[in-house]
Amino acid sequence: MRELVFLLEERSMQEVLRMVVPTLVPKHITCRFIPHEGKKDLEKSIPRKLRGWKTPGAQFVVVRDKNAGNCKAVKRKLVKLCTHSHRPNTLVRIVCHHLESWFLGDLAAVEKAFTLSGVAKRQEQKEYCDPDKLANAEQELRRLAPRYQKVGGSRLIAPHLRIDADKSHSFNVFVSGIRRVVQGVREKS
Repeated sequence: MRELVFLLEERSMQEVLRMVVPTLVPKHITCRFIPHEGKKDLEKSIPRKLRGWKTPGAQFVVVRDKNAGNCKAVKRKLVKLCTHSHRPNTLVRIVCHHLESWFLGDLAAVEKAFTLSGVAKRQEQKEYCDPDKLANAEQELRRLAPRYQKVGGSRLIAPHLRIDADKSHSFNVFVSGIRRVVQGVREKS
């Protein structure tokens, strides 16, 4: 694999992964981030992109928010789309519930990004120990960091995210999935 292609639900996810992924992937692998205009646009685009991609050995990663859906059902649907598009080895990752859950899993990053004080100390509070359970993560983040805006806030927070310290389970599953893909490349080399 020389190329890792990320098909993303939205631009805010692109801003985060531009900072996170290079810390997980060797420099000789090119990473491409393709944001979409929401989940319907992403799902419509998957078959076209997977079938039409011409780079030999490209590996795909699809990342989408769970939103109000059932995590396992959403993932099954995306895996099925990838399989029917002749790319069954596509890594599919679901963010539970929203991207903001990843940020709430590392309140020290939020505190640094917005030069706040006292926010990082709240990480051990019940709601922030498992931020993937918060169905209102975006509203919760705005309560802690009122200046938060989706794309701009993602750009500010992402450089401060600690890969191995985030409390979000879906963030950790994403990271381990990328590490597994990269490890598979190393083992084949």
